[in-house]
Amino acid sequence: MAERIANASFASKVMSASDAAALVPNGAVIGFSGFTGSGYPKEFPPALAQRMRVARDAGEDFRISAYTGASTAPELDGALAETGGVQLRSPYQSDPSMRKAINAGTTYYSDVHLSFMAGQVAAGFFPKPDFAVIEVSAITADGELVPSSSVGNNRTWLELADKVILEVNSWQSEDLRGMHDIYYPIGALPPNRVPVPITSAGDRIGQATLKVDPAKVVAVIKTSDPDRNTPFKPIDDDSRAIANYLLDFLHYQVKSGLIPKNLLPLQSGVGNIPNAVLDGLLHSDLENLSSYTEVIQDGMIDLIDAGKLTVASATAFSLSPDYAHKMNENAAFYRKHIILRPQDISNNGEVIRRLGVISSNGMIEADMYGNVNSTHVMGTRMMNGIGGSGDFTRSAFISCFVSPSTAKGGKISAIVPMVSHVDHTEHDVHVIITEQGLADLRGLAPRQRAKVIIEKCVHPDYREQLKDYYERACATSTFQQTPHILSEALSWHERFNETGSMLQA
Repeated sequence: MAERIANASFASKVMSASDAAALVPNGAVIGFSGFTGSGYPKEFPPALAQRMRVARDAGEDFRISAYTGASTAPELDGALAETGGVQLRSPYQSDPSMRKAINAGTTYYSDVHLSFMAGQVAAGFFPKPDFAVIEVSAITADGELVPSSSVGNNRTWLELADKVILEVNSWQSEDLRGMHDIYYPIGALPPNRVPVPITSAGDRIGQATLKVDPAKVVAVIKTSDPDRNTPFKPIDDDSRAIANYLLDFLHYQVKSGLIPKNLLPLQSGVGNIPNAVLDGLLHSDLENLSSYTEVIQDGMIDLIDAGKLTVASATAFSLSPDYAHKMNENAAFYRKHIILRPQDISNNGEVIRRLGVISSNGMIEADMYGNVNSTHVMGTRMMNGIGGSGDFTRSAFISCFVSPSTAKGGKISAIVPMVSHVDHTEHDVHVIITEQGLADLRGLAPRQRAKVIIEKCVHPDYREQLKDYYERACATSTFQQTPHILSEALSWHERFNETGSMLQA
């Protein structure tokens, strides 16, 4: 590890994860690195969780608040949540144990737009972190930090924290150096902000390393543990159908002259459907593509390999184990095509709107007027959080939401009369796609949108049921802009809770 910790001052602070965890007091606020299971600290969180368990078993109160970039892995979110000692979690998570603690009410969860988190902490909306615990791939001789497989909010946590703990991970490729673009904005808070100087997805506006005040670094931990990468599921028929509808739509936009032949910069959420879209792009006649998104997925690597994707800008990787290995082995090549930025830049609304990004994100449900719920099952049970979907949806040139038309073996409809929780309003949602079809909502009034969504997106088992609700709402509503029967608007959700199915008997 000598070449990984090239600064003597930092090398003198090497200690075990347990010794580093002993530095953290009860009530500490900690800013962790990590974004979609990449670049999170591997050794420190389990050591801290063990300290929390010992304190709990001794009858002592020991709780912390945890900020990250986004979701992490069981070694961080899971280990800490299982102690019952997480007071507050923000801004995004996807761990089953953390989700259980949030829904049980033992952990407060503040679900913040990813591009906003750093600025809101800096402004004092949240308590500033006492500690930053950041994974890096190396420390240079002059004391700067080479980021690992995610950037997230690391720049902000390093700037704001009183104390810093670094994990230097030798599993991360040394050739990652040069892939990152760490922008230190002039005037980070109003009224001193200046425009972010990005006019194309491949622009580099910062430096390759993170800065840290050496006086704040209290511990350095050595590790060689890999990121927790999860294989993607094979592309199923529904995902393929949704992908094909989206690709046909994009081809039509090109043919109509609305977007250029190489499209506009693409953004997609994580998962099976986005990878089906990327696979479709791989086998299409489209060339010279670009991406301005938040995560690099397997399909983007395939597009780069094929010479179809010239540049992908993001804040982190979200790769399967095979592709993570491929990235590590060939990082010197991929850094010519991939840029990893702080998430307040990768998800920046000003830049997204300037570039004309085409966004595609998943949803739990949409209603017949185009409002989207992407976070809460049956209105109250938190799944993961809004993540970056709001950042891109609100500013995209074309914003799309995708989902199979049903869930739970057909017992839940993804298209309902009224969503049980609203994350993305009808004003921001341009296109909804299920395996049944695509509804282009641009330029339509609410009642026009309802007809298109019912015709194109609803599963046949639910189509007549929703059409009946809509027609009765129009017939009985005094006001015709957005007709509803309020006593029935959430009856589908009530029926599911009572009978286990949204279908009418």
